[in-house]
Amino acid sequence: MNQLPKKRTKTPLRVRQLALEVLGQVDQHNRTVDQVLEQTLASSGLGVKRDRALLHALTLGIARWRGRLDFIIGRCSRTPLEKIDPPVLNVLRLGLFQLVFLNRIPQSAAVNTSVELAKQFAPNWVVRYVNAVLRRAAEDWKRIPLPEISADPVAAIAVGKSFPEWLVKRWLKRYGPDETIRRCDLLNEIPPITVRTNTLRTTRSELISALAGEAKIVEPTAVAPDGIRLTSIRCAVHEIPAFQQGWFQVQDEAAQLVTLLLPLQPGDSVLDACAGLGGKTGHIAQRTKNQGSVIAVDNSEFRLNRLTGQMRQMGFGNVLTTACDLTDASGLDAVGSFDRILLDAPCSGLGVLRRNPDAKWKIQESMLRRFSQIQSTFLENLARLVNPQGHLVYAVCSSEPEEGLSVVDHFVSRHPEFSIDNPSARLPVQADSLVESDGTFTTQRFPEIMDGFFAVCFRRTL
Repeated sequence: MNQLPKKRTKTPLRVRQLALEVLGQVDQHNRTVDQVLEQTLASSGLGVKRDRALLHALTLGIARWRGRLDFIIGRCSRTPLEKIDPPVLNVLRLGLFQLVFLNRIPQSAAVNTSVELAKQFAPNWVVRYVNAVLRRAAEDWKRIPLPEISADPVAAIAVGKSFPEWLVKRWLKRYGPDETIRRCDLLNEIPPITVRTNTLRTTRSELISALAGEAKIVEPTAVAPDGIRLTSIRCAVHEIPAFQQGWFQVQDEAAQLVTLLLPLQPGDSVLDACAGLGGKTGHIAQRTKNQGSVIAVDNSEFRLNRLTGQMRQMGFGNVLTTACDLTDASGLDAVGSFDRILLDAPCSGLGVLRRNPDAKWKIQESMLRRFSQIQSTFLENLARLVNPQGHLVYAVCSSEPEEGLSVVDHFVSRHPEFSIDNPSARLPVQADSLVESDGTFTTQRFPEIMDGFFAVCFRRTL
């Protein structure tokens, strides 16, 4: 006798509960939506692909479109936004996002599940408030006029494209309205997953064949020689057999190009400062053909443990790790000196908003100066570790001048022993337009195909 299929135990409300938890943790802690989402999915028990996809859509979608959602809520609520408790505001965002952006979800389901969420932690009068606001929004949101660009371009773009006003003002001044709108549109798109072939184990063409059934579109990257783009991936990356065999690492095309700025050879001694989870560390080990010495530095033991596991899986045996605070110059004495150093410095992350949309609501303009100071300190402390005729690459995933040219100018003014080394000869010919006349590297001309990076390669001449 055939067994009856088991009933699903995960209800639509459960997915929305998890989404509310993710949004709350992102608000309270210095972590990205992606980081919290990964941890939540690992412990949630959500096994149905549709449920996992909905959780992704809700959390990342709300982070991406929070500005417009809040504008509509402000027009439908008698209570000002700043006076709404954060958990209640997130419930309203959850309900409204479904009403505005998820047309396959019935209005009644979007409203009712949000009301049920509110019942779990809020008094009855707040539940009635949530119900009233969402029902009003369901009826009126399409008729709520957005600011007119002719009357107020900053407000029109900030609300219409869901970006903070301070950032819109900066971009309008630098790029003008048409390019600012184009950039906002591109940064609101859901990006493909980009991976880098582990050429010590396979070739890009072999990997493309192996990945053919794993995504709707599998294609080589336009510029990076080892990259592959996956669009509409059919399962989690860690479930793909080629990943389990160490054939690739997830890494955006721009980040792959940054590592190519270093003139690496087998046998080089290399320091990857601020190594994080090891995307660039792996690329360095790959380019040195598993020879020489690669030291990965980070101030987080957790990230270094993750990195070690990734290097082992990829078959990179020349990578060692050490926990280190780059703000402490004396602590670097024991690290040694190097032929090549890569500093992918902490930054605003404004060049990777496609992947981390929540960052645009956490970063304030005043923070750019603070990032610039940290970046300069890191460069200063690392400069003395570069061997004569060695190279130091400075990179940030940001196109803001405070984190780019300002840091470079400050460093060069203090270190005459370093000069900017034009990296064009080390990059594929398709990357020629990414190198400026002064030798700096920037991907901001191509935000439609890769993240926004700024980088420069210094050479120690003395």
